[in-house]
Amino acid sequence: LTEKLLLYSGAIHRAGAVTGGKHTSTTSDWMEIEQQRGISVSSSAMRVEYDGLLLNILDTPGHQDFSEDTYRTLMAVDSAIMLLDAGRGIQEQTIKLFKVCRDRGIPIVTFMNKMDRPARAPLELLDEVEQVLGITAIPRTWPIGDGPDFKGIFDRADQEFHKFERTVGNRYKAPVSIGDIRGAELRSSIGEMAHDKLLEDLEFVDHVIPAFDREAYLNERCTPVYWGSAITNFGLEHFLRSILTLTPSPQSFEMSTGTIEPDNKEFVGFVYKVQANMNKSHRDRISFLRIVSGKFERGMTAFHPRSGRETKLTYPFEIFGRDRKIIDEAYPGDVIGLTNPGLFQVGDTITEKTNATIPSFPRFAPEIFSKVWPATGSFSKSFRKGIDQLKEEGVIQIFTEESGSPVPLVGVVGELQLELFAWRMENEYNEKVKLERLPYTRTRWLLSDVRPATAAPIVRDENDRLVVLFKNDWEVDYVKQRTEGLELSEVPPVVT
Repeated sequence: LTEKLLLYSGAIHRAGAVTGGKHTSTTSDWMEIEQQRGISVSSSAMRVEYDGLLLNILDTPGHQDFSEDTYRTLMAVDSAIMLLDAGRGIQEQTIKLFKVCRDRGIPIVTFMNKMDRPARAPLELLDEVEQVLGITAIPRTWPIGDGPDFKGIFDRADQEFHKFERTVGNRYKAPVSIGDIRGAELRSSIGEMAHDKLLEDLEFVDHVIPAFDREAYLNERCTPVYWGSAITNFGLEHFLRSILTLTPSPQSFEMSTGTIEPDNKEFVGFVYKVQANMNKSHRDRISFLRIVSGKFERGMTAFHPRSGRETKLTYPFEIFGRDRKIIDEAYPGDVIGLTNPGLFQVGDTITEKTNATIPSFPRFAPEIFSKVWPATGSFSKSFRKGIDQLKEEGVIQIFTEESGSPVPLVGVVGELQLELFAWRMENEYNEKVKLERLPYTRTRWLLSDVRPATAAPIVRDENDRLVVLFKNDWEVDYVKQRTEGLELSEVPPVVT
């Protein structure tokens, strides 16, 4: 979907596709392993203009193993697009991400995708959104057929029928043919019975579903719903125009010093992502900075509250996939890149002078653990650099044994995350690694002075906090029953 929105904004003139294929790749999936596999494993940022408006698009990984990257990105947005497969409906990952948006007060626009394939009934999908997510779903367009019988969409606001047409290789803008929903052409195309049923459904929707209210959307009480097919580019131009009229301009953020409004004159921003090796010709680390208030100017001296230091921001740039372009200024709502000499971390604020900080970013408890050695047997500088930088990005979490062993323990949420770690160590740091899987799947942070009355291993996390590793939930319960005064937490305590 991101790739096709770039196509319609004019940022690119031909779109790749995440389904892969020879000589195809997407702009947002810039990492080599993403292009090889046809999956998104890292969030990306792109800044585009459309109809005189500036749009910062933050694309997130679709795979559940990379949820933490997605959660961090959601900390930086003012609105979100919920992309649902019309054939499958709501997935477990959807529910988790929706909760993050709800907790943060992020309004959501919904796009029902893949209508060119067999899909569930529209009313069934709308009902599922309301029942599972607890938000009113209001269709702004309505699908006509699905799969091989998909004929297009009906714009309920303009009362126009948009005819479904394909483009060569699905790489160019789809033509937009507008017709009458009650016209003879559509009736002949889908048949009299299907046409009568369509008109009945639309009449039912008009009478039963409340009218769309933008204020209700901005206050997360409803989600406008659109139908289309991203792979064939259909329904996207209408969707993009709707996004620009519906979604809010840059919003305020709650920080330690209070609410920071976007029209505040003082520059304030925060780092929501750090990424190494985005471009092989640079081989540096990039900090993704969301600007909250004030005007950012190239060369300005800024304050870094966590370290208490001032730093000069000399090389800011606009990010577009793997590419970058030096910029001189940026404003609230913009996402810019800063070269990171090791000073900036995820969750850091960068300000003009204030000591404002933001709430801690979410961290997930790892469920897969492995010891990691360099294949050469030598703990070289490049091996340690790779470990440190990938830890800083949040690709992995590192734990150390209390014995002081130099062999790090890598913790990840999912299998693909561990595979990505090994791939990046070899391809970006020239360090092939050996992994020894450990039998632990549960992580608990130790909050009490009392230690478990069993042989459960205790390690230290990146902030030197004690962590107990367990094989399963049964073992967690067993240890808690056997150890009086033991206090454990499923999430890491906040570092102050």
